[in-house]
Amino acid sequence: MRIRTTVSFVALALCSFSSPSCHAFPFGPSVAGAAPDAQLAPPVIPVVVFGRNARRLPGAFAAEHALKEADLVRAHEASGLIHCGNAHGAGQLTLADDVVTTAAHVFFDENGVPRAPSCTFDITVDGAEMSVPINLSTIAAGSTKPYDEAVTSDWAVARLVHPVAGVKPYALAQDIHSDEAVTFVARGHIDWGEAKKLSMQACTLHDKLSDGTQGTREFSFDCDTGDGASGGALMFDASMSRVGAILVGWRSNRPFRAMPFSAMHYNFAVTMEGAFRQAIYAAAGGKLIVQK
Repeated sequence: MRIRTTVSFVALALCSFSSPSCHAFPFGPSVAGAAPDAQLAPPVIPVVVFGRNARRLPGAFAAEHALKEADLVRAHEASGLIHCGNAHGAGQLTLADDVVTTAAHVFFDENGVPRAPSCTFDITVDGAEMSVPINLSTIAAGSTKPYDEAVTSDWAVARLVHPVAGVKPYALAQDIHSDEAVTFVARGHIDWGEAKKLSMQACTLHDKLSDGTQGTREFSFDCDTGDGASGGALMFDASMSRVGAILVGWRSNRPFRAMPFSAMHYNFAVTMEGAFRQAIYAAAGGKLIVQK
């Protein structure tokens, strides 16, 4: 089981439309000593926050940060949705215009079975929505049974059947460390514009929680997230063009409540390092698009 800490609940932030409540998937039993209300089925509150929800649409984010909305939207057209059957997660074009990065559990369910015989990457380009099939034979993942492995193996890279013309993919961040400013950029939040709208939030990457055998690392962070946003991008530079980690899930001893960020209530991300980074390079091959 994935639960490795003293918290009572661990979830992956993927949303399945077959579930009317659209909760993230839980792992394992509640830990002894957890509060009584944590032992009960959680109420339907499909968002993990640390106070007042601080996610913003691009227009509001641009206004708060003295940016031009049109430029911001254009810069983040690389962010999209991965649909696999009745489930979805977030993903983004990374290094090349036909390479998508996300979490492994977006593709594989709790039994290690592919979620669907076909998956698509849905993206908005110049205001127009398009859906591009994913070549599932190209998936490189840290694990095909992510629910049974360490969280640091919950990553995946895949190729699209054809490039997405006119969209600039994200570059890769370097030198990721604790207490670093980040921006969480993702579609997929089930409570956010029918999961289609992009949301953005500036926050902090906090503590390193574990080192993976594949060279990836797990960090806590305090951006607000919603179910369905697994695989979304943590950006590590002022221009928000370099992705360095992806949302994988959250842990809390007071699940489904807005609580201050703490060692008992946080979201966690997996870094694009080690085998994850090498898989991105391999998928991009000679098609690397140089960021300026």
